[in-house]
Amino acid sequence: MLELSFNQETVHKLLQASDKPLKAYNILFETQKLGIKSPTQVYRALDKLIELGKVHKIESKNAFVACSKINCSNQNSTFFLICDNCENIIELEDQKITDQLNKTCEQYGSKYKNHTIEISGTCSACN
Repeated sequence: MLELSFNQETVHKLLQASDKPLKAYNILFETQKLGIKSPTQVYRALDKLIELGKVHKIESKNAFVACSKINCSNQNSTFFLICDNCENIIELEDQKITDQLNKTCEQYGSKYKNHTIEISGTCSACN
């Protein structure tokens, strides 16, 4: 198992402790007192954490969340339910959806490299 750098570990722990997705500059603000001084340090840490499957970028929010799975088994096929009210995010794995997307791509002579599906709405707590 790869050991995380100080910056990677600091950013990862912050995201794990957060109940909301965090933007890069929010991460920088929260980690400056711990020694991370520049946006470049944050972005490099995030890039590596994403590569390792420990963090996901929520494109619609331009923000980041820690992977909720211990071992993210499917980094190329990720699904999120995102609450518009409280910003709660639920990470899902659904092999049936992944299989259907593969089948649809094959019908059009394409192969997908990866996909992230973000479904927005309201969570059960906000209904």
